[in-house]
Amino acid sequence: MTSIGGFVFLMATVFGGYVLAGGHFDIILHALPFEGMQIGGAAIGAFIMSNSMHDVKHTLGGFGKILKGAKYHKSDYMDLLSLLYFLVRLAQTKGPMALEPHIEKPEESAAFQKFPRLAADHHATSLICDYLRMVGMNSDDSHQIEDIMSKELKKIHHEEMHASHAMQNIADALPALGIVAAVLGVIKTMASINQPPAVLGGMIGGALVGTFLGVLLAYGLMGPLAARLKGIYDEEGKYFQVIASVVVAHLHGNAPQVAVETGRKAVPSNYMPSFLELEQALQDLQIA
Repeated sequence: MTSIGGFVFLMATVFGGYVLAGGHFDIILHALPFEGMQIGGAAIGAFIMSNSMHDVKHTLGGFGKILKGAKYHKSDYMDLLSLLYFLVRLAQTKGPMALEPHIEKPEESAAFQKFPRLAADHHATSLICDYLRMVGMNSDDSHQIEDIMSKELKKIHHEEMHASHAMQNIADALPALGIVAAVLGVIKTMASINQPPAVLGGMIGGALVGTFLGVLLAYGLMGPLAARLKGIYDEEGKYFQVIASVVVAHLHGNAPQVAVETGRKAVPSNYMPSFLELEQALQDLQIA
């Protein structure tokens, strides 16, 4: 919602200043449908040409994510740390084999079902199960497993960030596409060079609407949206980093409390529960 509020404020100040300076909307409103069709159509065409259909759908979904914001909040991190604590404590006290009922069929696990939002998150559930499954393989080189985790998290983040990159590419192209529309307007004006100065002035003004529109959409809309989406994906990536931090700490032989505390320190500051909050949640944790 902050993105919508920011855009409304931007438009109000830009056009409000234009009106206060004595500007009139007649020329803009007359040229806007045609210039908008040229610039918007060219931008959409370039976007489709430069992306696969999967990436097109992913980018369109990114607009919804911008409106909703990051999906992980303090309660989600509390649930994640609580679940990980239960699992690594179970592995330490009863051995890796005790994890099999939980990681092989998480949809039937009482531990996962205790936290329905987490259980419904396919990515998070898969990472937890895959990482703990690797721990159960009794690998002699914990650093190798840590390296695999790091590479997978980078891959996930890179794939998620493609939507933001696609938006930024369109933002970079919009000023030039605005110039294309403006040049076409100038060509049209030159074909009517025999018209009176008042008519030519209106036609030139209409052509300049293309340049204005391209720059406004680039730096006032698409660029900020791309930056906002990047921030959301960066923030959501921290959730997966917490999973890796706890599992890696467990791999190195740390006690469950220490492993979970390592994960707590990886939580973004604005969502990080206090030590006492997490300790209380772990004490209250009851899983059949």
